[in-house]
Amino acid sequence: MSWVILIVAGLFEVGWAIGLKYTHGFTRFWPTVGTVISMVISLGLLGIAMKSLPVGTAYGVWVGVGSVGTVILGIVLLGEPANAGRLISMTLIVAGIVGLKLASPE
Repeated sequence: MSWVILIVAGLFEVGWAIGLKYTHGFTRFWPTVGTVISMVISLGLLGIAMKSLPVGTAYGVWVGVGSVGTVILGIVLLGEPANAGRLISMTLIVAGIVGLKLASPE
């Protein structure tokens, strides 16, 4: 269950990372509220997952899920480039996440 919680925490990290773009420097009220809520939920779930997962593994997976998800949404929502270098780099991050999962004692 800790892994599911950790993945959900990573998805909320994507939410607040993308949300930051829409806050326009925290000058727009509702996007700022949504971003802050996503931050709190993401960190709270990360803390819960860390109760039973190693800190390095949990943090690495959380950051990895957030990074890959944010890049994907940046491409889809914000028109960022989807060039070979970015796609290969995302693949390497996913490989790292899988490696951390496989090497985890839980």
